[in-house]
Order: sequence, then C-alpha cells, then structure tokens
Amino acid sequence: MSSPTNIAQKAILIREDGNILALRRSNTDPSRPLTWDLPGGEVEFGEDLLNSIKREIREEVGFNVETLSLLDCLAWVNPRGEYWVAVGYFAKVPSGTKVTLSFEHSEFEWISKEEFLTRESTFRIKRFLEKLPPMTT
Repeated sequence: MSSPTNIAQKAILIREDGNILALRRSNTDPSRPLTWDLPGGEVEFGEDLLNSIKREIREEVGFNVETLSLLDCLAWVNPRGEYWVAVGYFAKVPSGTKVTLSFEHSEFEWISKEEFLTRESTFRIKRFLEKLPPMTT
C-alpha cells in the first residue's frame, strides 16, 4: 500500500525594486521555528493548485496576488517516510503593498535574493530562490 502524497507550495513575491518578501516563522511554530520562509503551505484535498497558493498568500500576508508564474517542482521522501511534492511560483507585487502577517509568522523583511540565501531556511526554498530567473529581480 502506498502512502498519500503531500503537496506544499511556496511563492516568491518580488517588489519592483527586486527585493523578495521573507517571512520569519514564529517561535511557537511546531516545525522550523524562527527560520525564514516564503508564503505558502499545504494544498487541501481536492483544491485547485493556483487557488491554493493564492489562498495561502492571502492568509499569511494579507493581500491578493492574481498572476503567478510556475517556477519549479520537486519531490522527496522526508525522514518520517512521508512523500512530498513542492511547487514553487513567483509573482511581482507593487512596491507599496501592505503586509499583514498571520499568527504563523512573527516578522517580515523585503530583502535581496542573495541575502535570503544566507538565512536559515529549507532546501526547497533555497532551490526555488536559486531557480528564480535573473529578469524577475
């Protein structure tokens, strides 16, 4: 019998000045507290992929993104034996966009891709950042 496939999505949100929205997970987060993150989360059963990432962005940072571009996909089995698929997107957002964080994150910064890559994060977020096309920043 095979185990279920878990699907997670992340979005790299890029301002007109080329900086990326970096979120810091709260210290009470059950997984990876105080590490740096991107907006996103798990796809709910039966949920459309684009609707899912748009919902996660709205829930976690308080604004809507209408147009997202597919960036990359990857799959792995974690140490608990769970099979995961991650989908990465990117989108441009206006420089004046107001961020309202959910309880999942305690702070945010608009930083360069290079700065984000130096911070503690996950391998999949770093892979997505490294795959970001140069013309997007």
